[in-house]
Amino acid sequence: MYAIVRCGGRQEKASVDDLLTVDKLAGEVGTSVTLPAVLVVDGSTVISDPAKLSSYQVTAEIVGPASGPKINMIHYKNKTGYRRRLGHRQKYTQVRVTGIGAPKARARSATKG
Repeated sequence: MYAIVRCGGRQEKASVDDLLTVDKLAGEVGTSVTLPAVLVVDGSTVISDPAKLSSYQVTAEIVGPASGPKINMIHYKNKTGYRRRLGHRQKYTQVRVTGIGAPKARARSATKG
């Protein structure tokens, strides 16, 4: 069973016990987060209906912070002596998927009428 989850504007394929690198999330190491499912595949059954997907949850545990590759930028203007060197390193969070599935159905209360 696997699910396609949306996190930080991107979509990632997630199975149980997978280690994903997603955009930086607020939270400490060891805390649990819930990621919204876009598509769920369970064997031969594929669920993509938003009404049915609203009941599915993908839970993950924050493993720790991570950093992306260093990106160097150079600005240069000819004949003016203008040179500028910039750098950027994107911050990420690594999460481990702990479970994929629908939450237990709520017990319906009997209505009198």
